[in-house]
Amino acid sequence: MTIAKIGIDTGVNTGIAVWQDGKLQSVESMTITKAMRKILTAYPYQTTKLYIEDARQWIGFNGKTKATQARLQGAGSVKRDAKIWEDWCKEHDYEVVFVKPMGKGLKKSAEDFKRITKWEGRTNEHSRDAAMIVFGR
Repeated sequence: MTIAKIGIDTGVNTGIAVWQDGKLQSVESMTITKAMRKILTAYPYQTTKLYIEDARQWIGFNGKTKATQARLQGAGSVKRDAKIWEDWCKEHDYEVVFVKPMGKGLKKSAEDFKRITKWEGRTNEHSRDAAMIVFGR
């Protein structure tokens, strides 16, 4: 049996993508709890490796505007999500690799994503980010 490599883009809308047998098998977004349940029910820890975007590795900036403060608060939320995933993986014996967040230049539009990955299904920014974490691994 081949290893399922699952990319996770943390946040309120959790992106989750599965790379297995040399191609993307699923690309979607959902709540963190639904993502955890999906992994537990469909992907046993013995044959699964998780790649999770870890906002704790992001080096930000020290801005003072309200927009900057809102972004920083959102960053705090996804940092907490990374910790929740870390604990969850330990509790359920999943192998996990935490990856640095992708910079703006690395994020893909729906058109670029489709061209690069050949994925024909619907996507959003979160599901595309999750897919790019595992694409080609």
